[in-house]
Order: sequence, then structure tokens, then C-alpha cells
Amino acid sequence: MKIYLSFLMVVILLGCNEKQKKTNNVVPAEKPTPAISYQYVASYPHDITSFTEGFLFYNGKLFESTGATTELPQTRSLFGIVNLTTGKIDTKVEIDKVKYFGEGITILNGKIYQLTYRSKVGFVYDATTYKKLSEFTLPSDEGWGLTTDGTNLIMSDGTYELIYLDPATLQAIKRVPVTEKGTGIVNINELEYINGYIFANIWTTNTIIKINPSDGTVIGKLDLSSLSDDAKSINPGSLEMNGIAFNATTGRVFITGKMWPKIYELQLGN
Repeated sequence: MKIYLSFLMVVILLGCNEKQKKTNNVVPAEKPTPAISYQYVASYPHDITSFTEGFLFYNGKLFESTGATTELPQTRSLFGIVNLTTGKIDTKVEIDKVKYFGEGITILNGKIYQLTYRSKVGFVYDATTYKKLSEFTLPSDEGWGLTTDGTNLIMSDGTYELIYLDPATLQAIKRVPVTEKGTGIVNINELEYINGYIFANIWTTNTIIKINPSDGTVIGKLDLSSLSDDAKSINPGSLEMNGIAFNATTGRVFITGKMWPKIYELQLGN
């Protein structure tokens, strides 16, 4: 009987050890990417013919760049200053929409930089006179969004990479893969640099991601489906969300989309 009990104890202990090993090997579930909260502040009119590709504040004025597609003959490739009372753009530059599809813009050191979609051409203008200063070749097959960290230009091309350009040479100096939980995030579109982080629209979604520029990791997500729903309830022709402009004076963010009837002013949480 003692032999049997000893054998039984050994079996139980082995079973407990094996169970402990299996428990120790369980990989804890990854925490979801933190959601970014926001508060609605106000809304302003937006021209429903504006196929929004770029959005930013400069010297207290809201700039918007737009593209033009043959499927929507009312659209134009231009950029200018938005009148927040009417939503209309005071056009400063318009490019030939037969040759070019206007994309993102940014302003750095007194110059405006503009991307085009598939023509692989970018333009540089004087930020005061809006006179074209030069052209440059894009380091990618497509141009999408554009922003600046105050030193470099940062562009997206629809892939999972952000491309940093030297504003003096307009050559690519580095590429940063954008990942969430180790997976590359594609369709990165319009960009805005806010307090040390890059915020980006994801094409065809109502999501804005917050990117740590040092390593490209997504550290926050903003779901703005309610704004998209509101825009489409007013203008059923509203397309995807695409426009993030940070007002550094107030700390608030202005959001819009392609052919949306409104611009939304938001206060973002952490």
C-alpha cells in the first residue's frame, strides 16, 4: 500500500509540474492600441467640390490643397486659404489637372512644398508670393500626404513607410516603417505633425493613427466614424476622411474629408 501511495504521489506531482509548465508558457494577450478621446468644439462650412488632399495651419490661416479626378469634373488641383465663414478656398496656386493630380502640401522656412499623385513631380513655391520656385522628383512612384517636423519634410506614398526628405536637396534621407503590433500599416494618407508625433489618416477608413516618429510604432488610434456619418447625412457624396490641421495657438485639431460639407474642430485627449 505504501508503494502504491508513493507512486500515486509521484504521478500527482508530475501532473502538477506539467500543468505549471503549461501555465507558465501561456502568452498574455496583447493590449489593444489605446483609443484617443476627443471633444467636439465647433464646425465650419467646407466646399463640397473640394477633393481634400492636404490641410494645415500656417500663420493662423487654414490652408487646404485639393486634387482633381476625371470622374468628378467639378474638382480642381489647387491650394489656398480656407474662408471658415463660407468654406471656400481663396486659391493661391492651381496646377493643370490634365497633367497633375494635386496632393499634400506643407510649409517650411518660407516655402510651400506640394506633392502630385502619380506624375512623380513635386513643386516648391514662395510662401508669401506663391510664385513657383522649382520642381523636384519624388523618391516614390506616388505622392500622398506631406508634413514637416520643423527640420525635414515627411511624406507618405500609400505604403507602410514614411519618407523623410531633406528640404534643401529634396532627396530622401530615411524611411520609417509604420507598424502596429509588428504589422505594417498601409494606405497612410494625409499627415500632420502634432507636438512631437505624426498623425495620419488611413485611406478608406474613419481612423487616424498617432505615430511615434522615432520608431514608427502606432501608439494611439482615433475613430471618427461619427463625423463621417454626419458629413454623409448632409452630403451623400462625401467620400473618405482626409484632412488633419493642428492649430498650435489653440491646441485644437481641424478635421475634414473629400467633398465633406463641414470642417470639424476638435479637442483631442491623451
